[in-house]
Amino acid sequence: MERISLHAAAAPVLLRESNPDAALQLLSLLQRDARLLDFAQESIDGYSDIDIGAAVRPIHHGFRKVLRDYFTIDPVRPEPEGGRITLNEGFDASAVRLTGRVVGNAPFVGILSHRGWRATEVRLPKLSPGHDLTVLAQAEVEL
Repeated sequence: MERISLHAAAAPVLLRESNPDAALQLLSLLQRDARLLDFAQESIDGYSDIDIGAAVRPIHHGFRKVLRDYFTIDPVRPEPEGGRITLNEGFDASAVRLTGRVVGNAPFVGILSHRGWRATEVRLPKLSPGHDLTVLAQAEVEL
């Protein structure tokens, strides 16, 4: 497994194209462990909330497994939600979004309504040569 550290990510000056490989690999893992694509591709209009809730439990379990196995995810802010915080001049505006009535310059004092999430490590499995990442889940044929 290749480990990629994401700690000191510099703000990009120019826009760059994303490589879809990691996104396709993640979708494949979410399908394998959580059947997420099967769930998302099916219409749930005809099901009751109770039926949907029962179906979501194993999806949630599998989704959490993928996150734990392949990512380290930490809060952006260490303070508890609902607490009062101060954002001093120079705070990281790419990591903190100000909401409400934003007037003037820092320091800003407000209530932390969401701590945010930051990926600090990615551990996606290495791929074999010739692996077709566009096949997110193989078709299955029972004999």
